[in-house]
Amino acid sequence: MEHTHEVVIKMPALGEAQLYDLADLFKIFGDSTRLGILFSLIEGEKKVCDIADSLGMTLSAISHQLRTLKQARLVKTRREGKNIFYSLDDDHVSGILRAGMAHILE
Repeated sequence: MEHTHEVVIKMPALGEAQLYDLADLFKIFGDSTRLGILFSLIEGEKKVCDIADSLGMTLSAISHQLRTLKQARLVKTRREGKNIFYSLDDDHVSGILRAGMAHILE
């Protein structure tokens, strides 16, 4: 008989302000363009023009969404000369995306 050990992580009690912040975070994920940008950045850092090309969108539309993603601390930038490269802010972002995909593919 196989034994499985489930790890239980107790979640802290959340205050009203934290619940609003979490709701705001999930609103950011509620836009298919922003999700497309985030998924393209799972592959690694990219310039705006590369993201726009991969999604078939204008530079302006992508730049607008990147601004929103940066304000939400989901993406970060790195400057190299005149070029600005975008990448996912940290491993939490890719974890959220992967967990969401795993959930809808079940």
